[in-house]
Amino acid sequence: MKNILVPIGTSTESHETLQYAVDFAKNFDATIYVMEIFNVKSAGAGSLANATDKIEKNSREQLLDVVSKVDKKGTEIKIATYQGDIIEGLKKIDKQFLGIDLIVMAPRSNDINESNYLGNTSGKIIKQTDIPTLIVPKGYVFKPVTSILTAFKSGILKRKRILNPLITIKKQFNCTVNLLLVKTPGYTDDDLKVDTALLDISSKMTLSENATTYLGVLEHFLTKQPDMLCVFRRKRGFFKKLWEKNTIAKSEFFAPVPVLVLSVKKD
Repeated sequence: MKNILVPIGTSTESHETLQYAVDFAKNFDATIYVMEIFNVKSAGAGSLANATDKIEKNSREQLLDVVSKVDKKGTEIKIATYQGDIIEGLKKIDKQFLGIDLIVMAPRSNDINESNYLGNTSGKIIKQTDIPTLIVPKGYVFKPVTSILTAFKSGILKRKRILNPLITIKKQFNCTVNLLLVKTPGYTDDDLKVDTALLDISSKMTLSENATTYLGVLEHFLTKQPDMLCVFRRKRGFFKKLWEKNTIAKSEFFAPVPVLVLSVKKD
């Protein structure tokens, strides 16, 4: 895990997410890239160029201001700005720096709707990218990970590489990984088959029967008390319905700890 990307939004607490990312990255000797996306409305050629330069300069200054508020602890932090769509920007930066291993971000980039767990921008990143993402709750202070609860409704893995971030974190912090297989209505016998790659990294597996995977997590979260929740972003994975939209209300899902969303880049 060498390259970590931190998208910076308009929230006044952006530096808190960046500080978590710095503390996390230090354990892996990783480089952090802070990114801000900006858009310029169409205008005359000359005025458009001037506006673009001005806004890009302001964006860079804002990023530098956020960076100045954190304790870098020797971690290298690089600045990246992009004009246009955030997903296209992520893909370009991913390609430019030869691969982003992890995105670390807040659930929401601003505080417009406190009832949402995932805001529109954060939800869009989760939904439309294939880069593993760590969602860090607002104000959450980094601490070494001791226990990870990995929840899913199907234990079949089409690509074992999807587990790489989880395996890396487990090795670095020597933490415990507990599996939670939730049987939901309509499950098949194949869903109950758990890939050996998952079993190999886990200490214990629990089976639960609930209406949704999230309800299964709620049932076991307090007893497991994990430092991190791990889920999969895939067609039949955790929160299949939730990943179909960008914003997610807290009434649909909320986690008081960082959530590692696993995905795998296509070959």
